Amino acid sequence: MSTYEAAGVDIAAGERAVELMKSRVAVSRRPEVVDDASGFAGLFDMSAFARYRRPLLATSTDGVGTKVDLARRLGVYDTIGHDLVGMVIDDLVVCGAEPLFMTDYIACGKVVPERIAAVVGGVAEACALAGCALVGGETAEHPGLLAPDEFDLAGAGTGVVEAAELLGPDRVVAGDVVIAMASSGIHANGYSLVRHVLKESGLDLDAEPPELSRSLGAELLTPTRIYALDCLALARSGAVHAFAHITGGGLTANLARSLPPTVDAALDRSSWTPPAIFELLQRHGDVPQAEMDKTFNLGVGMAAIAPADRADDALRLLAGRDVPAWVLGEVVEGTGVAEYV
Repeated sequence: MSTYEAAGVDIAAGERAVELMKSRVAVSRRPEVVDDASGFAGLFDMSAFARYRRPLLATSTDGVGTKVDLARRLGVYDTIGHDLVGMVIDDLVVCGAEPLFMTDYIACGKVVPERIAAVVGGVAEACALAGCALVGGETAEHPGLLAPDEFDLAGAGTGVVEAAELLGPDRVVAGDVVIAMASSGIHANGYSLVRHVLKESGLDLDAEPPELSRSLGAELLTPTRIYALDCLALARSGAVHAFAHITGGGLTANLARSLPPTVDAALDRSSWTPPAIFELLQRHGDVPQAEMDKTFNLGVGMAAIAPADRADDALRLLAGRDVPAWVLGEVVEGTGVAEYV
């Protein structure tokens, strides 16, 4: 006799996972969230938008990529959700949008309720740090397509910004200053190269290299820094023209996306020292500098472009929020590129 359970799908385990995650999801709740008794949809009260003259909805979707493989190998599931929120919500705030709510999607080979609850709990905790609500999600069991311990994680977020306060390239002018905000590490981009270096070099995830203060595995699983509320504070202070979230493509490619075609960003590579993990990977993997530049954030997770006369204000605000930041470069006449000088 054929049954869903015989095919590898455990409905009871899925229901148990939902029960385990409920209390953890509650930490991200916002007052605008409305309960849907059926549980089929997440509801958000839009009457809060009445204070806007012309509200623009912003949306973003992303995943964590192959960093989930390291989480699986190390059996650590409570931080990978921070990476998802960082990838999704910190894209939203680049335009100045306030993040409102988020949904997640987990595909796995086998539902282990405690593991799923840990992943979703991490998403909820990070949503709380970003000021948005986790209003729903989906867990799908894919036996035969994924091994029992394999999973993937993705999500989507929605935010709102007043049209007149939209940030972006059209505000950036020559003479502006580029401010770097430190990353917490690799964040969640470039892990296919990380895994390749691990395989080729034989580096042990349990090893404690002298240049690191903990094991290599723990360093590689450092969760993504959440910049959302810090960026919003900068935007509301009027001390910023644009942001750039430094993800896949590295610093120069992402920063160029926030420049108009009439200026360049001239960056000073000597203004900071990348965290030790980057040099370790570059050395053990024999990775060319150009490849490092286009793959990793190299210690800069978010960049702000500020008016020169407000740069000190921006740095003070970030320091007060415990975000390490420094002047990375300046905006000069050009053709819309960011480059090291």
